[in-house]
Amino acid sequence: MNVGIPATAHGDAHAPAALQDLWEFVRTKQEETLLSPYLPAAYAFFMHVLLCAPFLALDALGSVSHRVRSWRLAAGSGPPPSLRRWLECFWRVVYRYLTVVLPATALLQTLRSPPALPQLAPSCSQLFVEVLACFLLFDTLFFIWHYILHRYPWLYRNIHQMHHQHHTPFALAAQDSSSSELLSLLLLALSSAWLVGCHPLSEAFFHLLNSWLAVEDHCGYDMPWALHKLVPFLGGAPYHQAHHRVQSANYAPYFTHWDQLFGTYRA
Repeated sequence: MNVGIPATAHGDAHAPAALQDLWEFVRTKQEETLLSPYLPAAYAFFMHVLLCAPFLALDALGSVSHRVRSWRLAAGSGPPPSLRRWLECFWRVVYRYLTVVLPATALLQTLRSPPALPQLAPSCSQLFVEVLACFLLFDTLFFIWHYILHRYPWLYRNIHQMHHQHHTPFALAAQDSSSSELLSLLLLALSSAWLVGCHPLSEAFFHLLNSWLAVEDHCGYDMPWALHKLVPFLGGAPYHQAHHRVQSANYAPYFTHWDQLFGTYRA
């Protein structure tokens, strides 16, 4: 999928057959969808909701399974969030997407020149490098913006405070923020991909993984197979839950290097 790609993006002649077949199918069958100005916001919303579904199941199982309860980071602070709390959060996110995020990003996409879709898919190495570059850039931009939101009281009250209503976050709460914050974070993600100039498939993988990591950071579980236990310098849910508790540390969304460099890291 293409979520706002630059016209300069090119494929690689050495792309694996599976990637090339996937890209051929998407490019030839779904071109109208790829170029839709509504795609960025719709993709972000539906991916977020879909990736939250397993954690809704975990929260439901938590009332009957000791194993699931043992994975919870806040096991002593009460039961997992109820279905009612999930639904209230869901409708808040839907309202903000429909009233602000979707119209604003659609307008931005309409004002941009239509991107030229490359004929070739990326190679595996190109896809990996571009996705990693997007993550490192997004992590840096997010760290700066997040730090500013906490350091200036007016910005915190009017943009970021709503997200911190969750002292013990859960998966869906990753996007339970003010409309302006939701829009700003989506624009940071889109800008990261545009600045890297990556292939549409690389960008689609970046946005998919970005949604997953945001959900995992807020899920409230420290699971044995969590990505932060497999990838160096990823903080994961324990790292981000410490931010929700303390609020003066762990500003980066995923990696820990910026917080360690600036002395804002909290184990």
